[in-house]
Amino acid sequence: MKNIVSAKQDQKSDVMGDHDAVALSELLLKGEISPLELTRAAIERAKAAEPYIHAIQEEAFDLAIIQAKSQQNLICQNSTNLYSIFAGIPFFVKDNTDVLGMKTTQGSHAFTPKIASQHSPLTQLFIDQGFNILGKSTLPEFGLNASTEFVGQPATRNPWNLDYSSGASSGGSAALVASGVVPIAHANDGGGSIRIPAACCGLVGLKPSRGRLMSPPQAAIFPINIISEGVVTRSVRDTAHFYASAEQYYQNKKLPALGLIERPNSKRLRIGILFDSIRSKTDAETRHTLSSTAKLLEGLGHHVTEISMPVASTFTDDFLQYWAMLSFLVSKLGRVAFNKDFDSQKLEPLTFGLMQHFKKNFFHTPKAISRLKQSARDYEKSFDQFDVIMTPVLAHTTPKIGYLGPDVPFDKLLERLLDYVAFTPIQNITGTPAISLPMGVSQVGLPIGVHFCGKYGDERTLIELAYELELAQPWAKSRIPAA
Repeated sequence: MKNIVSAKQDQKSDVMGDHDAVALSELLLKGEISPLELTRAAIERAKAAEPYIHAIQEEAFDLAIIQAKSQQNLICQNSTNLYSIFAGIPFFVKDNTDVLGMKTTQGSHAFTPKIASQHSPLTQLFIDQGFNILGKSTLPEFGLNASTEFVGQPATRNPWNLDYSSGASSGGSAALVASGVVPIAHANDGGGSIRIPAACCGLVGLKPSRGRLMSPPQAAIFPINIISEGVVTRSVRDTAHFYASAEQYYQNKKLPALGLIERPNSKRLRIGILFDSIRSKTDAETRHTLSSTAKLLEGLGHHVTEISMPVASTFTDDFLQYWAMLSFLVSKLGRVAFNKDFDSQKLEPLTFGLMQHFKKNFFHTPKAISRLKQSARDYEKSFDQFDVIMTPVLAHTTPKIGYLGPDVPFDKLLERLLDYVAFTPIQNITGTPAISLPMGVSQVGLPIGVHFCGKYGDERTLIELAYELELAQPWAKSRIPAA
């Protein structure tokens, strides 16, 4: 996959791999490349990468070409009322979100997916921002696994090493961004699904505060809304610009506005560091990356203090019961939510096993939910003493394809998942923001993410800190899969 070309053969010979979205926007505004040329460059790169990474669920290349042609005049006008920094930027939407004219499969073969008759409100937000949708990215069935692997179709693979997982459940989006197909893509997070693939693929992954972007309507029926929408990017400034842009079209009045954050803050922070999870100790390579990042932060003048787990020892079991409840609801409401031909017997083993786990432990659910809500209150108190809490994203380095695969027996797979995804679910229960940054590299050359967590509504502190770390220790912006 060498020399994946762009539209022009001069300094933009690898325009998609060399530039983040902000830089691409600058090229568009200067007229050095057109939206059509940029879109064609992304499509060429997608066609070259896809046989290796298997990250595209459905492509819409022809429609993207049409859209690119229509965006030319908008960009040339450069009107503050009409122009968005993301106008003309190629983009993928995760395949659990409706895009007009495309199927929403949810990563499942348990039903026949319908063609969406309209855009979801979130997709419309992306379109309002000017993104040009090239298609939909892969996710594991209903986003439940921590690796984007499937029964009966190829796994989505990590561009840094194709033998390894890209993470999940936004693993398709992460693989597309990491391989330079697009600079930014949709992701959402119900237990770590923005942060986990960002960590695996060497990206910036901010899970925002609950409600920062609109939640799907069905979220209101759950006792705790654990889902946050967002993006994965290759640079901090792309993440910052995305949320500033989104605020022009949707702003939750219950949260402080972010505006455009463009640089670090001079304020030195009180940072609490947590090395190990409730269940197990963090592996040596991940621990080393966390320790090295702590030393970097101290060298920059921040105050880092080791802390103990800020939630109850029952948290993992309680979250598991809540997670299993979601699988149970999928199985029982599938005919209404997805299609009348929904067949729970066709669910993948993980989804089916979680459903059975919930049924077996049904009577524990009210107490589990009550304890989870108390954990949120306990976690909030941590920010009386600290500005940021720092942990690993994952308890061990990225596994190979198959380690978390759908053919692993349920009991073994569940144990592996609980040991691996040991830190990120806390912020889904609390609704607080957290960001994954690529701060290390494993012995096999895979990125290792570090997790920075803030208090509710305070994405600003996390983004400013991310800028500072990106300047102090820059990371690679894309990775082309080996041919």
